Amino acid sequence: MERKMFMRVEEVADVLDVSVPYAYKLIRGLNKELKEKGCMVIAGRIDRKYFYERFYGGTLYQREEENSNASI
Repeated sequence: MERKMFMRVEEVADVLDVSVPYAYKLIRGLNKELKEKGCMVIAGRIDRKYFYERFYGGTLYQREEENSNASI
């Protein structure tokens, strides 16, 4: 199964076990950080790799990528 580049607010809320309004708040904060770095952002979505780097140091994202490549 191919992973999408961006996570939607519902997925963020599910992964972190938080409410959808709080997930929107987190996404706004992460998108603000990305904007300050000069990146383009999409409201209500967050880059999957950046999300995992900021919350889990990238380790879960790396495992997720390895698992999706192993099934190919």
